[in-house]
Amino acid sequence: MDTNDSLFDRARQSIPGGVNSPVRAFGSVGGSPRFMARANGCHMWDVDGKRYIDMGSGIGVTAFGYADEAWQAA
Repeated sequence: MDTNDSLFDRARQSIPGGVNSPVRAFGSVGGSPRFMARANGCHMWDVDGKRYIDMGSGIGVTAFGYADEAWQAA
């Protein structure tokens, strides 16, 4: 079992479905949600070190990006 699966099992003990968003739909297509450890630019890395490209972009990411240098400096 990888770290993502372990974290998802732990989350299901206190949050209905293990997440508080539409990510619950993972159950109908197989698999489990990824737990992200960090992000930079359009890339995100899960807790197991696998890199992803963020194709979803929520409103915060669209407005401010990930790990913007000016924000980090502040």
